[in-house]
Amino acid sequence: MNLLISFLRSLLLTIIFSFTAPMIFVGALLASFMLVGYIPGLQNAASAVANLILDFLATFGNGTPIRGLITIALTCSFVAVLFDTYVHYRYQILRLDS
Repeated sequence: MNLLISFLRSLLLTIIFSFTAPMIFVGALLASFMLVGYIPGLQNAASAVANLILDFLATFGNGTPIRGLITIALTCSFVAVLFDTYVHYRYQILRLDS
């Protein structure tokens, strides 16, 4: 029973962290380009790169960048859960062998 609780706790933490990591990463990217936009001479370049990021996100979100970001975050979370489940399975197999 203790192993199941440990697995569920690990799974919950994996879901939370792997969902928030892409959001924080994209938010930091957009914020950094927004700050770079305040440097004279780089406004156009920073705006163009920020628009490219938003267009990329809109591709995955049916035209809405926030939906694209949530889609990418859910996908990352799903893959992390699969990986965590695999690691737990391998731990069980290796624990039984020794």
